Amino acid sequence: MRNILTLGIESSCDETSVAVVKNGREVLSNIINSQISIHEKFGGVVPEIASRNHVEAISNVTKKALKEANVSFSDIDNIACTYGPGLVGALLVGVSYAKALSYALNKPITGTNHIEGHIAANYITHKELKPPFLCLIISGGHTHLVHIKDYNKFEILGKTMDDAIGEAFDKVARVIGLRLSRRPKSR
Repeated sequence: MRNILTLGIESSCDETSVAVVKNGREVLSNIINSQISIHEKFGGVVPEIASRNHVEAISNVTKKALKEANVSFSDIDNIACTYGPGLVGALLVGVSYAKALSYALNKPITGTNHIEGHIAANYITHKELKPPFLCLIISGGHTHLVHIKDYNKFEILGKTMDDAIGEAFDKVARVIGLRLSRRPKSR
């Protein structure tokens, strides 16, 4: 069986990330350009600043991801990108870049829901994992408890309606003077 290589692009908030994944479960590279130090002085992510930084970073992050995976654009079979939910301007950068690559390289493109991406990440971390299972998603502005019935069949059992656990944690930390933890810097 032939290996399928996917170039995954994520730009839903303040990190530009590009990964090369083999057969949907093996990460060959994952390059992350973090903007934490840029947004720290504002006490949170500023959407317009995040978008501009995605524009500046996305091409180099993509080149690094391909290099680390030891592949070229011609080896890629599919381009995937996050289409939402997230910051609209930040998402537009990733989606536009993915569409341009898809067109230029004549490769298919797959849009990925940010929340479903969190669910799918479990299959990479736990290769033996198979549905059904419960998944708690705590990501920035989203908190969901989801029953994963099958790989593409989900039932949301509960979700926040006004604020999310991740945002609440950030707000409390800021009020009591805790610094945000440092995420790994891009390579």
